[in-house]
Amino acid sequence: MKLAYDQAMISESNGEVPVGAVYFDDNQVIAESGNVSITNHDPTGHAEIIVLRKAAKAKKNHRIGGTLVVTLEPCVMCMGAMIQARIETLIFGAFDPRSGAAGSAFDLSDSSDLNHKINVLGGVMENECKALMQNFFKSRR
Repeated sequence: MKLAYDQAMISESNGEVPVGAVYFDDNQVIAESGNVSITNHDPTGHAEIIVLRKAAKAKKNHRIGGTLVVTLEPCVMCMGAMIQARIETLIFGAFDPRSGAAGSAFDLSDSSDLNHKINVLGGVMENECKALMQNFFKSRR
């Protein structure tokens, strides 16, 4: 989670919402990124999506398995992409009660209507990840 948190800090320094993600497989970091939605004028520029794209290229496969670590509970878009990528495990920091799709507002990780389930562990470094988000938005108001 520390690596994902570092990516979130980089995103914040670039004027982005401070979310960071890291993908690893076989105990090796394959890809990492923070949000780039604002910088790239891209609504799909979430850290998770960028990391999934990088990891798929590195592995030369759209079904990548592995583990994704992210500082904020993923949204519906990101969870959908994780399901398509067949991510095995999701580890996230802060819960997102308004739009989190790994158990808070929705739970796409364990839906009987979908063809893939993701093991989820939430709340890792929760206080630090939550404070990062809260401070970012407080400074904007």
